[in-house]
Amino acid sequence: MKISEALTGVSQIFIDTAPVIYFVERNPQFVNVVDPIFARLETDITAVISPITLSECLVGAIRWGLKDLEQAFIDVLLSDEVKFIDINAAIARDAANIRIRYNLQLADALQIAIALTSNCDAFLTNDVALKRVTELRILVVGELEIG
Repeated sequence: MKISEALTGVSQIFIDTAPVIYFVERNPQFVNVVDPIFARLETDITAVISPITLSECLVGAIRWGLKDLEQAFIDVLLSDEVKFIDINAAIARDAANIRIRYNLQLADALQIAIALTSNCDAFLTNDVALKRVTELRILVVGELEIG
């Protein structure tokens, strides 16, 4: 599916960890797909992330002592264009139900719960397994086409 079609009607999108890493680290396989999506975050789409996204993105940079990369992730994820949603008791409960319903890992269930609670129109990931979630439009980076 073309990126423009995938984003039709999307005003708020949850961004999972992998697309952020592709964008910040300029992954040659996926950067041409994520760049147009991130460009829309500055104009007509609001990004939503969670502490899980931030934490997972920072692991490699911290592990390898790459302060500039760590700061680049922080700059992107804590910018004015991004809504940072904390995990609370209601989200934890929703995540438990989602985890049971779809047999997801806890981190994925929490991410989906936050997206649903935040009224996201779509969820950007590169995890095909999340496509089994039916309450949310799941956009898989590897399945998107430029244009």
